[in-house]
Amino acid sequence: YAGFGTAEESNARYRYLLSQGVSGLSVAFDLPTQIGYDSDHALAAGEVGKVGVAIDSLDDMATLFDGIPLGAVSTSMTINATAIILLALYVAVAKRQGVSPRALSGTVQNDILKEYVARGTYIYPPEASLRIVTDIFAYCEREVPQWNTISISGYHIREAGSTAVQEVAFTFANALAYVQAAVDAGLDVNSFGQRLSFFFNAHNDFLEEVAKFRAARRLWARLMRDRFGATTPRALQLRFHTQTAGSTLTAQQPDNNIVRVAVQALAAVLGGTQSLHTNGRDEALALPTEDSARIALRTQQIIAHESGVANTVDPFGGSWHIERLTDGIEAGALELMS
Repeated sequence: YAGFGTAEESNARYRYLLSQGVSGLSVAFDLPTQIGYDSDHALAAGEVGKVGVAIDSLDDMATLFDGIPLGAVSTSMTINATAIILLALYVAVAKRQGVSPRALSGTVQNDILKEYVARGTYIYPPEASLRIVTDIFAYCEREVPQWNTISISGYHIREAGSTAVQEVAFTFANALAYVQAAVDAGLDVNSFGQRLSFFFNAHNDFLEEVAKFRAARRLWARLMRDRFGATTPRALQLRFHTQTAGSTLTAQQPDNNIVRVAVQALAAVLGGTQSLHTNGRDEALALPTEDSARIALRTQQIIAHESGVANTVDPFGGSWHIERLTDGIEAGALELMS
């Protein structure tokens, strides 16, 4: 997950990550880009290029992905209120490269409801925002069928202070609102339901986190089946990305963060995540160095290729303690949602 001040700087980091074995990119945008201000707007003063890349135009987006074949990589963009604009720019850059929108794969976060709960980068009122969300669903279903049209996020809710149970409950409450809005707009739950994706946090309580992911998968399938009548298996699946917990990282003794990240990442893998981001050891201090980014990547590769845990589906299934935790988290989340 990277977005440096300028498109040129970010492009250099993306090329480095790809050269080190990354197969998907994740873009962080600066605050003005997230809430719809150009870099030269008075309200953007002091925020341009901080904690993300500034994108003001099609040329900026073209520079961001210069030399990167968009038909061959998956790109996740952490963008919500302006997601429809950034997606349009991405599609336009792909066309410049000669890549059909139908060949593009990736994700826009497009999760505006959690902005009201946990982050604050909304622009429009909730009802108008939901209309934009479902318009993206409809457009991508027609034109960009491999694109994940939303990443419904519990990550920021957890970082804002929720418990594991609350993370699942609040995330799914938002998700149910999106699904209902899409159904009300005339979309087919068995179709758009296949492109829904989720974004969860992985915290330090190892066994609780494994159980949380297991409970979330089971609960989501039941909600889609029982509340919306979904029947297609892929529309019942909980497809989710996980990021290790930024709020657990310490500025003091930052090398210890390598261990925290490894434990959190292993919990996500054992819980069944399909996609994973591992934080850099120095993120409590500044943007990660290349060395830190490489260690974070190697952490994933060691888990994937040297630990053996990916050889078994649901390796903790049947454990008395894990099953008890799973049942408890599912029941607790459902109670909060009702």
